[in-house]
Amino acid sequence: MADKTPQNYANHPKYDPPFHFFVIPVLATTVLVAMWNVARGPRFDTIWPLILALAWLVAAFKIRIYALSVQDRLIRLEERLRMASVLAEPLRSRIGELTASQMVALRFASDAELPALVEKTLAGNLPKAEIKKAIENWRPDYQRI
Repeated sequence: MADKTPQNYANHPKYDPPFHFFVIPVLATTVLVAMWNVARGPRFDTIWPLILALAWLVAAFKIRIYALSVQDRLIRLEERLRMASVLAEPLRSRIGELTASQMVALRFASDAELPALVEKTLAGNLPKAEIKKAIENWRPDYQRI
C-alpha cells in the first residue's frame, strides 16, 4: 500500500465506480423512462415495468446499505479492541459512550493522537465530520467500500 495516496479529510471519501457511475444511473434512468411511459398511458404493461424498476433501485440501495452496515460493525469491533489497548483509564472505561458514527470516524486517527481525540469527542459529543477534521495524522483505510 506504499503506492497509495496518503488519506486526509479532503480525499478520504471513496466511490465505487460500477455502483455509483453505472448501476445507479442506469436504474435511475430506467425509473424515469418507466415513469414517462406511465404518463403517456397508464396501463398494466406500463405500470408494472415502473414497479419493477423502482424495486431494482430500492434493492440496489438496500444491498449497498447492508454491506456498509456490516462493515461499520467490523470497524466498531476493531476500534474497541484498538482503544482498549491504546487508551488508559479512565478513557478506556468510557469507550462504550462513543456512538457508532464516532467510532467509525475515529478509525482514521493515529494511535498517538487517539487518546486526546477520544477525550475531546466525549467532552464535546463531536459529530463524525468534526472528528475527521481534527485528525492530523491519518491512518488510511483503503479497503472501505
